[in-house]
Amino acid sequence: MNTNNEKWHGSPKKGGNSYDSRDGRHFEKGGNNSSFSKPGRNQKVYSSQNTSHPNYENRSTGGKPYYKNENKKPYRRPFTSDENSEGENRKLKLVKQGKFVETRFDDRQPNVTFRKRKNKPENEFNPNDKYSRKKQLEYQKNNIDYSKPIRLNKFLANAGVCSRREADEFIQSGIISVNGEVVTQLGAKIMMTDTVMFKDQPVQSERKVYLLLNKPKDCLTTSDDPNNRKTVLDLVKNACSERIYPVGRLDRNTTGVLLLTNDGDLAAKLTHPKYNKKKIYHAVLDKNLETVDYEAIIQGVDLGDERVTIDALEFVKAGSRREIGIELHSGQNRVVRRIFEKFGYKVVYLDRVYFAGLTKKNVPRGKYRFLTQREVNMLKMGAYE
Repeated sequence: MNTNNEKWHGSPKKGGNSYDSRDGRHFEKGGNNSSFSKPGRNQKVYSSQNTSHPNYENRSTGGKPYYKNENKKPYRRPFTSDENSEGENRKLKLVKQGKFVETRFDDRQPNVTFRKRKNKPENEFNPNDKYSRKKQLEYQKNNIDYSKPIRLNKFLANAGVCSRREADEFIQSGIISVNGEVVTQLGAKIMMTDTVMFKDQPVQSERKVYLLLNKPKDCLTTSDDPNNRKTVLDLVKNACSERIYPVGRLDRNTTGVLLLTNDGDLAAKLTHPKYNKKKIYHAVLDKNLETVDYEAIIQGVDLGDERVTIDALEFVKAGSRREIGIELHSGQNRVVRRIFEKFGYKVVYLDRVYFAGLTKKNVPRGKYRFLTQREVNMLKMGAYE
């Protein structure tokens, strides 16, 4: 066998069929460059070589790519015409077009220009901005004050022992002691540094947990059901050891964003009518929404106990008047269903997609995630409507 690779990989002939000496494959004339045949075999299609490499040279190397490299040559040169007039002209043409990229071994560097981002807000990195990282840290530090007294029933509820109502019953029964003394007075206040005992067991202050759940159907928004039906706490029972509870309420067949936490102060702030946080729902009706009813809902709806103002009402899909997107701030029970029922429509599907700045993005139905510290800070600071 002839071992001279240069004779095997000579200059390719112009015209005619070319021959690969390694395995006897014949490249078909006039066909696809990446397809060839071998006697006795069906035609196969092979992917073309990667010619996008900056140092790629189209040379006959027996089907293997050849890369110019000063330190290593993976394959022997088939011929010695390293630089020729045609290659130089092509190189100059690429340089003029700005497409030529120097190798990493050259001293010259490619001319690269970086474009600045358009419409960059001037106060994006302003440390004195209202909700900047600096302000968040200051707020977080100022709201952890161990020198302020706290109600005993609130301390027990925050520690996950029981609810505030149950804590009042335990206090009156005389099973709660503070610094070795039994406390039976309702409304008693303690310091965070005091030693609290419940049934002769020390009570530790509990860490705050914030969980966002994408609530599915057939699930009750309650902490306990006497009929043993499925609740949202069943979905998050393995998430943490702390005792958490839902913020607000969603109907059994309403899906979407639901916040669960053991932070009573934040829960009260998000659900109190004084604050009225923004909510966005995706509703599907049993029939098309008439234009007259659409205009009437936009003007506001009187539900008897309160007049509900609609911030926005839009059709979700073009050509369909059954799927509605509705935005409001009201916190009434079953408010969206009651609005459409007043005009003779039945809501067959209802999904809450936004609540107080939180969305269900990247959270599958029936799953949950923990809030980031930034999200918690923004909620406490009232950054979201």
